[in-house]
Formats: sequence, C-alpha cells, structure tokens
Amino acid sequence: MRFLADMGISMTTVTWLRSQGYDAVHLSEQKLTRLNDELILEKAKAEDRILLTCDLDFGFLLSVSKESAPSTVIFRLEFQTPLNHIHKLKQLINDSMVSLQKGSIVSVDDKRIRIRSLPIK
Repeated sequence: MRFLADMGISMTTVTWLRSQGYDAVHLSEQKLTRLNDELILEKAKAEDRILLTCDLDFGFLLSVSKESAPSTVIFRLEFQTPLNHIHKLKQLINDSMVSLQKGSIVSVDDKRIRIRSLPIK
C-alpha cells in the first residue's frame, strides 16, 4: 500500500509506515505544504495513494465528487499524536486492508473505526 500524509500527520507516522515496508510520503517532503485540498485528492488518486489526514473537509469533498478513489483515512482523535495515529493505523491495516484497497472513507476516532465505501451514493 502507498500512503500520502497531509500536513496534520507527523513525519514520525510516515517514518513508521516506511519501517513497516509501506511506500509513504509527506506533503512537506515534496514542498507541497500549501497545496489545496482538491489538488491533494487529485495527487493521492493519481499516485494510487491512501490519504492520511485530520481534515474533515476531505470527507465532504469525496462524498460530493462521486469518485471511487482515493481511499482517505480521517483521524478524529482527542489527542492527535504520532503514537495514537500509529496505534490506529496498525489496527486499520490489520483489519481493513481490503476496504482501503477498494476505495473508502475511513473515520477513525478514539472508540471506533467507521468505513464507508466509495463512491458515496
């Protein structure tokens, strides 16, 4: 799997993904810190990457777009720390890899992980 980390995601999380053998990049590494949300989605889709973000706008943009990609993981945790992101990513990758590969919006909060298949109808 390939991942694209938005600005709210730490490089520590990206480094952990790489240590697990995943292809992961952060927008800051590519000097794209000011890229708007629509272009971030286009980039993730063009590069076949799963978007990791804390920005709720991506769920809305994907739902109105009627697109089936890119899969997007939206972290809605009380404490947005790299350790918490990594803990939830471990769980998500182990339990929901097929959903991530097919195209879905994944909302991750402290108590549960919710998955909606794309496109949203």
